[in-house]
Amino acid sequence: MSFLSRVVLAAVVSAIVPRVLAMPAASAAAGDAPAATPALLAFKKAIRAKYDLKERAWTAQDAEGLVRGFYSPHAFTAAEGEPKFFAMGRAQFLDLYKTFVADTTKVRIESVHTYVNGNMGWDWTNFHADVKPEKVKDYPPSPVRILFVWEKINGQWFCAGDVVLLGSFDTASPGR
Repeated sequence: MSFLSRVVLAAVVSAIVPRVLAMPAASAAAGDAPAATPALLAFKKAIRAKYDLKERAWTAQDAEGLVRGFYSPHAFTAAEGEPKFFAMGRAQFLDLYKTFVADTTKVRIESVHTYVNGNMGWDWTNFHADVKPEKVKDYPPSPVRILFVWEKINGQWFCAGDVVLLGSFDTASPGR
């Protein structure tokens, strides 16, 4: 990773991580689901609509509509085990997604654990991708876990960043 990339990554992480860490921890005991407040329910509904947009745009091979409708102008992404995989801003995301949508026929996003506080929130997900057989070698096994960080901009939720981790959440386990 170049010096400039490390500086940009450090700046992005230092801007977002304190916001996420400043969010109060859930008061529920381990294994208890957080209370379904009106704010949480509204947030879940809004981001589900964004996930639906992303899924439809992917199927339609509409990289530009996906990026503009889902990600904020200053969004960033990084992936576990891929030190050179980093993008910031819609232009870099569009470059990535042109390849992603060409290599993958459809995706499904399964929300697993969601939190919101004011104009910021996050959602852990299982991200399922149907990668074309000739491209499977270029992608991690599906599903992967993605942490989507959300920001409300002018009354609309946009993904401000995401982090891709290998593996998936066991959503069938009790106490989830």
